[in-house]
Amino acid sequence: MNMSEEIRTRLQQAFAPERLVVTDESERHRGHAGYREGGESHFRVEIAAPALAGQGRLARHRAVHAALGPEIMGRIHALALKIEA
Repeated sequence: MNMSEEIRTRLQQAFAPERLVVTDESERHRGHAGYREGGESHFRVEIAAPALAGQGRLARHRAVHAALGPEIMGRIHALALKIEA
């Protein structure tokens, strides 16, 4: 399972989102800090999940990071989040 699939699976299990888009943007960061040949270093996640309703922006971001866990967060360099509750 590649990193995009791992991210998608964890977020599906944690939040049962109505919409979830996981994009590997690593190639756009070639030559920048954290870039690794083969990608899987920079990701963008767009998620719409009622489970995150009523939380502030920071709490939603923390919830996503917690759902991914330290093993995934430790293997990627950057994670851009667009969260709708």
